[in-house]
This record gives sequence, C-alpha cells and structure tokens, in this order.
Amino acid sequence: MKTVKTDRLEIAYLEVGPGDGPVAILLHGFPYDVASYRDVAPRLADAGVRSLTPYLRGYGPTRFLRAETPRSGEQAALGADLLGFMDALKIPRAVVAGYDWGGRAACVVAALFPERVQGLVTGAGYNIQNVATSVKPAPPEAEHRYWYQYYFHTERGRAGLAANRAELAKLLWRLWSPEWAFDDATFQASAPSFDNPDFVDVVIHSYRVRYGYVAADPAYAAIEARLAATPEITVPTINIHGLADGVHPAPAKDRQAALFTGGYERLLIERVGHNAPQEAPAVFADAVLRLTER
Repeated sequence: MKTVKTDRLEIAYLEVGPGDGPVAILLHGFPYDVASYRDVAPRLADAGVRSLTPYLRGYGPTRFLRAETPRSGEQAALGADLLGFMDALKIPRAVVAGYDWGGRAACVVAALFPERVQGLVTGAGYNIQNVATSVKPAPPEAEHRYWYQYYFHTERGRAGLAANRAELAKLLWRLWSPEWAFDDATFQASAPSFDNPDFVDVVIHSYRVRYGYVAADPAYAAIEARLAATPEITVPTINIHGLADGVHPAPAKDRQAALFTGGYERLLIERVGHNAPQEAPAVFADAVLRLTER
C-alpha cells in the first residue's frame, strides 16, 4: 500500500503491475473497498498493465488533511478526488474503471475531462446524478430498493450506520448481489475500511446531498454546475451490468446509450450483482484490457 497527497486528502492506494505499463485506475463503491479488485489487478498485471486502486474518501486509510474540510460525499467531490489523484501521481491519461461511487467518479472525469481518460469501464451505466430531478418519484418497484437512502436521510439512520456499519454493509451486499455466495472471510477483508473516522459523515452527506436535502460543498460548485447539464461521455466505454443487480436492475432497453458518444458497449452478465469486479473479475479485467489496448 502507498499514499499520495492531493489538496484535501492523503489517499491510500494499492499498486500492482509494471511501473512503465499503461495505467488503469480501479475505483470501488459503497459499501465496499479495494478488495473488490483483488482478482482483477493480478490479471491486469499479467498483461503488463499498471493498476492503481485507491480507497475513496471516508474509507480505509485515506484521510482528510484538515479538520475543517467538509466531509462531502457528493459526486463532484469524488470526481475531483480522482482527478487530484491522477495529478499527484503525474498520470496524464488512464483507463478509469468503477462501479457505484467509483463508477460515479469515473463517469464524472470521463465526461468533464475526456483528455485524461483513455477509456471508461462503468458498472450499471451512466452514473452521473441529476440532482435537480431527484425529488421526482420513481416507480414503487424501484423506490423500495432505495430504502437505505431514505434511512440515511434521518438522524436515526445516521445513528444506525454509526452503530451497525458492518452489519448494514453485509446486508446490502446480500441484497444487491443475491447470487453471490461470498463467505465471511471475503466480507471481513473489506469491513475494516468502514471504521474510517469520516465514513459515517461522508456516507450520510452523499445520500442527502443527491436529493438536495443538505448543502453541497461550495468548493465543487463549478463541477456540479457542469454535471447538471447531463454531459455526454465521449470516450470509449464498456458498461458492465449484472443481471442479478439488486439495486439497479438492467433494463431491457438501454435508455442511456445515447449519452455515450465515443464508442459504447453494454455487457449483460448472468448471475452477477452490483459488485461486478469481485463477482466477475475475468470479465471486468478483460473490459479494462480491451480499452488499454486502444
């Protein structure tokens, strides 16, 4: 494990593969951590790719540099963290790959800074949020899957996350990947990352700000303003969507395809849920490799 400092964070990350190889940045989601890529990174290294897997803000050993920095979990902050990570490591261009929060960070950078992105692998498609329309109700079948978000909108939910972070995470793993028979050792490899002192604050802010229920960090206002326009993603993209995803089921018709204008492919994977890189590492690694070879 290594660390690097950006303007706001000391980011802990894993590095695997040759130092002179093409770069792939692998980004985890909530509530997971870098272990999602434990079987992806070696496959990439065997093919000569240098993979970097950072702990997101609020996870594992990653730390804020200053106590006064808002513990924001908004999409613009995640995107800015990724860009800052690349700048700190002097990486001009990379394949960026992620799902859930990590997929959101990857989509933000791919949309707004395409010159920095060789290709995008995204779990479940276009992960940029439209905050302005977030209060519009979804069909009830979709709404019930978001119970945890509504829970986090309450102070009872904040207290519940603080008291039961591992138990809640394990429940979400089961609900979101119902066909993934992970064992306790697999879960315990990730669980310590949720003991980060900023985890609760970052998570709660993330799920409140996306509905406009708390203020965003003014430092990211310019990025959020650009994201509000629903920018197209103009880099080559592979969308990996598990057909057993319990939070974002794959629609029969891909309504997001028009937002990807740089070459786009959707892969629908049987018996795979929300955590595609850990459930289908060979498929995920192959998608990354295809983009590093372009």
